[in-house]
Amino acid sequence: MNRKFAPLLLPLSLAFIAGSASAVTSSYKLCSTNGCSAGGSVTVSSSYAQTRYPVVFAHGMAGFSQVGPVDYWYGIPQDLAANGASVFVTQEASFQSSDVRGEQFLAQVQNILAITGAAKVNVIGHSHGSQTIRYVAAVLPARIASATAVGGPNTGSPVADIIKGVTTIPGLGPVAAPVIAGVVNGFFSIVDILSGKAYEQDALAGLDSLTTAGAGAFNARFPAAMPVSSNPCSEGAYTVNGVRYYSWSGTGHLSNVFDPLDLPLTATGLVIPGANDGLVGRCSSHLGQVIRDNYNMNHLDEVNQMFGLVSIFESNPKTVYRAHINRLKNAGL
Repeated sequence: MNRKFAPLLLPLSLAFIAGSASAVTSSYKLCSTNGCSAGGSVTVSSSYAQTRYPVVFAHGMAGFSQVGPVDYWYGIPQDLAANGASVFVTQEASFQSSDVRGEQFLAQVQNILAITGAAKVNVIGHSHGSQTIRYVAAVLPARIASATAVGGPNTGSPVADIIKGVTTIPGLGPVAAPVIAGVVNGFFSIVDILSGKAYEQDALAGLDSLTTAGAGAFNARFPAAMPVSSNPCSEGAYTVNGVRYYSWSGTGHLSNVFDPLDLPLTATGLVIPGANDGLVGRCSSHLGQVIRDNYNMNHLDEVNQMFGLVSIFESNPKTVYRAHINRLKNAGL
């Protein structure tokens, strides 16, 4: 070894050791009405997403928090935690009415508030999770800093209307509907158990909630931040009862040729008038301040599914979430 470099080795080694020792790790939390536990550990690399209040996620219909190595919000909680956010991923019944899911989410939010000692939380819901977070923002506004709907069927989905219509076909519908619903309920009971909580499933109640009529009834009771009826594709009030409302969504279908779920979403998108993400119309997704409603993303791309197979010609979903959490941070939330 060249002796003239030897004096440099010790300080460099000490700096490396000090840097390693000072690395901060964080974990995002997985929750249900049973409580919360660490979902995984990450190294915190920045404070870009370090909001004043914790970030709490609510999944959509047929969703879950985490099953084995599979996250519903694929890679998003980890990315936000690595950028300084305090993240909680909740679990509601995969199939249930908006009110039942709202009560399940409410119990978890109250638990998270108790665990963290935070005065408020920022809530984010995807798909049916939009109604879930809106329910809690309405009944507990003093403890909700912001509510963000991603691909939310806030005025319902024509896809749900069509399925509901099939279940009422004379003769066939009333016989087939309970059988199919029973199969769906049974399967997603298993999914929920694997995700950490055995919830009672009700596929028909969940379906009713997402029809145009069901969403309309929900909006009549919880109208906060919805666009005015005379212009349903406008923005809603940005702030209601101290809660800041946001929304964003996509209008893509075939975003990645390797994603096997793109074709089914393309097919369902054909029955929805106008631009849509395969399950939810562009205007139906509007709530509060509309960040953007035409990302080249389909309904599952909005949560970085399937396994991150999204468009390479659009902002990555993780980037979109990270930028939004930074938006909340800059707003003092």
